[in-house]
Amino acid sequence: MRSDRVVKGRNTHGGKKKFTISMKNKLAVLYGIVLLAFIGLGIRIFIINRDNGQAYTMQVLSQQAYENQTIPYKRGKILDSKGTVLADSQLVYSVIVDSKQILEKDAYLEPSLDALERLGVNRATIREYITNHPSSQYYIARKNLTYQERKAFMDELEEGMAQESKDHVPSAERTYSNVKGIWFESSYIRTYPHGNLGCTVLGYSGANNSGNGGLEEYYNDTLNGVEGRQYGYLDESLNMERTTIDARDGNNLVLTLDANIQSIVQKYLDEFNEQYRDNTHYGNGANNVGCIIMDINSGAILAMAGTPFYDLNHPSDLSALAGMPKLDSRDEATDSYLSYADILTMSSEDKPRYLNALWSNFCVSEYYEPGSTAKPFTMATGLETGTVSLDDTFDCPGYLTIDGFRIRCHNIYGDGLLTLGEALERSCNVAHMIMAEQEGKENFTKFQNVFNFGLKTGVDLADEARTDEFVNDSTMTDATLATNAFGQNFDVTMIQMITGFCSLINGGNYYQPYIVSRITSPSGVTVQTTEPRVIKKTVSEDTSATLRKFTLQVVEGENGTGSTARPAGYRIGGKTGTAETLPRSNGEYVVSFMGYAPYEDPQIAIYVVVDRPNVGVQDDAKYATRIVRSILTEVLPYMNIYMTEPVSDEEREELEDLGLAVTYQGAESGGDD
Repeated sequence: MRSDRVVKGRNTHGGKKKFTISMKNKLAVLYGIVLLAFIGLGIRIFIINRDNGQAYTMQVLSQQAYENQTIPYKRGKILDSKGTVLADSQLVYSVIVDSKQILEKDAYLEPSLDALERLGVNRATIREYITNHPSSQYYIARKNLTYQERKAFMDELEEGMAQESKDHVPSAERTYSNVKGIWFESSYIRTYPHGNLGCTVLGYSGANNSGNGGLEEYYNDTLNGVEGRQYGYLDESLNMERTTIDARDGNNLVLTLDANIQSIVQKYLDEFNEQYRDNTHYGNGANNVGCIIMDINSGAILAMAGTPFYDLNHPSDLSALAGMPKLDSRDEATDSYLSYADILTMSSEDKPRYLNALWSNFCVSEYYEPGSTAKPFTMATGLETGTVSLDDTFDCPGYLTIDGFRIRCHNIYGDGLLTLGEALERSCNVAHMIMAEQEGKENFTKFQNVFNFGLKTGVDLADEARTDEFVNDSTMTDATLATNAFGQNFDVTMIQMITGFCSLINGGNYYQPYIVSRITSPSGVTVQTTEPRVIKKTVSEDTSATLRKFTLQVVEGENGTGSTARPAGYRIGGKTGTAETLPRSNGEYVVSFMGYAPYEDPQIAIYVVVDRPNVGVQDDAKYATRIVRSILTEVLPYMNIYMTEPVSDEEREELEDLGLAVTYQGAESGGDD
């Protein structure tokens, strides 16, 4: 049998393997050579690190400056209820200059300056910078270069380089190939396609995607996304590799606001402002003119505006301040007004104060005494508590004396004996003071809280004002109860008033007001929806029906104070307000009208406030009712709410001038009614 076993110490040929002295010497020599090589390499590395380590470190860092970049996200859009874009973000580029690379060769300087000049950079200025900062590798030479401008430049550069290569132009003479040290850094800027439309509602987004006021501030985190990153590194073969983490864009807001309704509102507020500008004194048509239109059965805001307006694309343009009241040390309005000369000489400390006043949303951030628009709430309190009945009558001699104070009615001669409906129709102060006395302080203040006076509404807009300093039953005197009954000696905001008023008209449902209906992803997928939310029940359906009837009398009654608010072809209800400002007897008033339409099927509420109109005699609610009439004349047909009432020849002519038809359910009328 064959054996494959190997005998220890012997090879298969039967001889011994010897390691000779010669072989040992050769191995020692080889080892010595390798050792000397490593020692030499170590010494060389040490010398390089000692003499040139900083330079090589800077070279690596310079590569990182190019390859490790932030990728900006796109801030979410804001769209109206019909999809009209109100706020967007545009991709732009900054032109970055690397002086060090441009100065590497003499042949690079002039071609690079030529290129920068074509990009809109001043040649002399950038030459001076490059010369004075030869080591600079990051300098922003120009901002906000559009995509089209960048593309045109890059296309020209690429075509020029290709042509030079094709024509075999010598390296030192090449114009395009020697353009060095120019690169582009992308970013986004906020744009508002419709200028001042909805300015105080939207707010604006400034540097670093930071929202200022309105929706931009309230929904700042929702609109903002997350930056991406691009990392560059050298692999084992010294090739540049990249890892990219994409940016995540912000979500979009879809509003309840309708841009068409908003534009109608702003048109008539601006028209009023211009009509009465510089009328009895230098300045705007009023200190403020505000308007809110709300869906009466959901709390959705269809329009909101307050003068003066400003361009969202240029929010710091000081020219918009001209005509505004000057501010005192507490930032409250005075009786003097800013001229253009005042603006030109305005100090750096004052500019932010006045710009903040310009950007403020009068409809949610400012408060004032409501005047007689508070009377429906006083009446509702009496009806709900049973302290006032439909059969009650009130005798008005023109004043009441309470706590030693003579508190007069707006009709100093007295309104005589009035029914409950007539008390509201004539806006009788005395009748409502009597109602409040019958209700008592406890009931009165309890229902003020039920109607949400003194509390925030929770509307999704930045800077809603607090009005919780409203007097309560523990500190209220008989005199303050009487004056509160007709809207004096307590403060409200416009959003408080119209939200509470909607509940009086819609059957008692107090809806939380809101302006964002949906939040969508960057691709348009809905991620969150806002549903109408009933916060509480304020009054019964019976009380609501009574108030609808009596507020109709305010507009249609023989002695109604709101007749000039009715648009042609429609029945509406509402209440006027005339509130004397402090100090009393100064002749300055806040006038208003708060109403709803149409009477038969209330769908929208409208509230217009004119704060100290620029006229000689301010205590006239017609300055507000005429604005309401103009707005509703256009808004109601736009909303496909049909006319129900005859139209006079004069009204028909007015509608024709506006390009509006006389419309009834199922037909348009061009002839007699």
